[in-house]
Amino acid sequence: MPVEAEVPSPASAVAAPELVTVTTGRGRRRPPPRWVRRSTVPILLLALWQLLGATGILSAQTLATPGTVLGKAVDMVADGTLPSAMAVSLQRVLCGLALGGLVGIGLALVSGLSRLGEDLVDPTVQMLRTVPFIGLIPLLIIWVGIGEAPKVVLIALGVGFNLYLNVYAGIRSVDEALIEAGGSLGLTRRQQIRHIVLPGALPGLMTGLRYALTVSWLALVFGETINADNGIGFLMNQAREFFQTDVIVLCLLVYALLGLTADLLVRTLERTLLSWRPTFSGT
Repeated sequence: MPVEAEVPSPASAVAAPELVTVTTGRGRRRPPPRWVRRSTVPILLLALWQLLGATGILSAQTLATPGTVLGKAVDMVADGTLPSAMAVSLQRVLCGLALGGLVGIGLALVSGLSRLGEDLVDPTVQMLRTVPFIGLIPLLIIWVGIGEAPKVVLIALGVGFNLYLNVYAGIRSVDEALIEAGGSLGLTRRQQIRHIVLPGALPGLMTGLRYALTVSWLALVFGETINADNGIGFLMNQAREFFQTDVIVLCLLVYALLGLTADLLVRTLERTLLSWRPTFSGT
């Protein structure tokens, strides 16, 4: 005989208890913004610097206090001395960056895209880059005089080698499998360079540009010691003769601010051009 299944009556049916998750602990404290964390140590150092100067532990002849430097900056901006010097120095850096970038990137493309170009260009560049470009100042004075030319050429030398090395490394780091895939899809050599090699070398270009900007300001400091009659380096040399530590510190801060601004612009450009390339940004 067939056995009928026993069906529980509604009265005997027991509803399953509903699980409810209750959070009893307090949420984690929200950390302060990054700009607060990044500015904490510099602000503390400035406060300590001001305190040491105000108490007389650090004499004004040794190092002027931040308050004194700020007052001097206001005076030099008001009489136009500082803006004029900044404009002259910035013009020198831009000219040297353009010249060095044109030569450095051009040689990197010749050397990176062709084995023949590598054999002809790379050994000479590798040899010249080991020579300290600051040591070429006497020769530059003999070759191009003591005007603006040696200052621009000195900056261009520092910029060119950095861009060459990073762009060349970026080109040669492109995956060979991508080149083969492009060839199998019918891309010509020019199309492979345009759509595969150059985008792949772009991170190297951005890295080289950041290094080049740093070196350009370093080269500018030395370049403006060559018979300069204006510029930030000229103000520093003039202040050294009269033991004006406030002017010297102010010029160093201007160098730092200009360098940080240039680096910020390059990082912004890097995020825009390399938005297709997500990278690890820390935890």
